[in-house]
Amino acid sequence: MNFVKAAFAVAVMLPAVSYAALGSTPTLHARPQPLLRSAAAVTAPAASASYTVHEARDPDGVAIREYVLPTNVVFAVAWQGPVRPDMNALLGTYFYRAASAGAGRPRGTGPLIERSDDFQIESVGRPGNFLGKAILPRLLPANVRAEDIR
Repeated sequence: MNFVKAAFAVAVMLPAVSYAALGSTPTLHARPQPLLRSAAAVTAPAASASYTVHEARDPDGVAIREYVLPTNVVFAVAWQGPVRPDMNALLGTYFYRAASAGAGRPRGTGPLIERSDDFQIESVGRPGNFLGKAILPRLLPANVRAEDIR
């Protein structure tokens, strides 16, 4: 019986919304919205979409969007809200790359922008308004540009 009480207490304390780490499987508890990005406005059935977007808000009011391939892998995440989301949970194994990218500058001196062949992050903000995105360029679908991730 104590185990049931402990499990219930842990479940209540966990946030209602969790999100996947970049490069892993999606976990947002939201209805996916199939999208097909191209130069022309094309409506395509979900089966032919090159990716889906899962969006939810965390308990702090931050909108988190996961861009998910048909193979069920998150290739990009974007966020916008009054505070930064839990970047460690959001970026997973790429968190340390993002943290080291900003390590050479004084904290709070402008946007964090880091681009390489296998990881890109852009994070900007001021108190009350933070936004950013992180992308794995090698996983971008052929019809998607990094600029399309918002």
